[in-house]
Amino acid sequence: MPDVAQNPLLSLSEALAECAGFARPLVVGIAVRGRRLRSGTLWRKDVVVASEQAFPEAEEATVTFADTRAFPARVAGRDPGTNVIVLRLDGAMPDPPTLLAAEPRLGALAVGFGADEAGISIRLGIIHSVGPAWHSRAGGRIDRRITLDMAVTPREEGGLVLDAAGAILGISTLGPRRRALVIPSSTVDSVIEPLLSRGRVERGWLGAALQPVLVPEELQSEASASRALMIMGVSKGGPAAQADLHVGDILVAIGGQSVTSLVMVAQHLGPDSVGQPIELRLIRAGKLLSTHVTVAARPAR
Repeated sequence: MPDVAQNPLLSLSEALAECAGFARPLVVGIAVRGRRLRSGTLWRKDVVVASEQAFPEAEEATVTFADTRAFPARVAGRDPGTNVIVLRLDGAMPDPPTLLAAEPRLGALAVGFGADEAGISIRLGIIHSVGPAWHSRAGGRIDRRITLDMAVTPREEGGLVLDAAGAILGISTLGPRRRALVIPSSTVDSVIEPLLSRGRVERGWLGAALQPVLVPEELQSEASASRALMIMGVSKGGPAAQADLHVGDILVAIGGQSVTSLVMVAQHLGPDSVGQPIELRLIRAGKLLSTHVTVAARPAR
């Protein structure tokens, strides 16, 4: 029989089998109304996390483990901003295995897991790219942008992702152009408490609908910007309305920083912004002006 120590393929095979052993008690299948839906990950002994974008508008589910044990569960909270949903199990499992947090390294192997009819599924790929923190279109801050060079099916989305040593990277999700992304474990940890206690993560809200526009050419030099965001609508009673902002105003900067997209606005409206005043720089009737708005919590959907 070939010597494992002398055969790198056998060494890799053994490492992957060990990863599967670590993952097996943590990977779950989630069914809603009796239908297998998606994968999830046991985060605590009575808490499962999954991909929010893949979960229907339902409050109850059944969570099944690879050893066929099944538990009823209720949705404790969901956060479209980070694409995390949290379910609380009706019945506690033993404490899940403790996994070290992995540092994502470009080109390193990544191992993705998902629920399967036979228990769990496994996929092997590489970390295609690693970037800094980023903000989703829904306003959530994700600690690292980790893209995987592997396929993830809708059923597997929300499953555990480990590195080759068995350390946790996070959970999988489907990103733009069907690329597999990782929601880092640190991001999940940052939203899990507010989701369990309040059912949502509060983020800032201006109460204004915005659309990208070109800054009038004669004002570009004074505004130090060629692109900005026009206010297309103002929510009644919202922060923008209370600050006397109007449809047609052009938002050039927030907190002294130019903004040209909704994602750039979201960067200024994290949980810590709620209740705080923020400076806005506007163009109104061909003139630049500054005003302050007190940020409110985004209304629950």
